[in-house]
Amino acid sequence: MIKVGGKIKELRLRAGRTQEALASELGVTAQAVSRWEKEICYPDM
Repeated sequence: MIKVGGKIKELRLRAGRTQEALASELGVTAQAVSRWEKEICYPDM
């Protein structure tokens, strides 16, 4: 089973982006990205 948070982090790191940069590109806060990666919550689809 693929964990969404782990995959987000893997792809973010592979692209060389910080949580802040990814958050800015997606129009969310860096805290939201952090929570996704820790699997505290999930992005809205």
